[in-house]
Amino acid sequence: MNDDSRDSLQKLNERLLAFARERDWEQFHSPKNLSMALIAECAELVEHFQWLTQEQTRALSPEKHEQVAMELADILIYLVRIAERLDIDLIESANRKIDINRQRYPKDRVYGDSRRADEYDD
Repeated sequence: MNDDSRDSLQKLNERLLAFARERDWEQFHSPKNLSMALIAECAELVEHFQWLTQEQTRALSPEKHEQVAMELADILIYLVRIAERLDIDLIESANRKIDINRQRYPKDRVYGDSRRADEYDD
């Protein structure tokens, strides 16, 4: 896809909002309901990887790859809808979270180590 209007979260949000309004679905799109739908889609994503080895998860068949792509699309759709309903800028929030994580996980302290921040000795 080239750099056109379909390549931004804002444009995606606009399409999703129009889709919901055309079907009178906004009445069902409370943060609670969207959160529940999001976690259900996350569970569907996990099902595609359940029981696979690390190597198998990196070498999906074309059919399985497409199924995973559609689950990820569902997750993104619900995430964007929740953010819209709560007036949250996902890009700004993600950038703030990266900055927080830089502080919590300094590279010279955690390089090559996957422990949680509270598991490091002070």
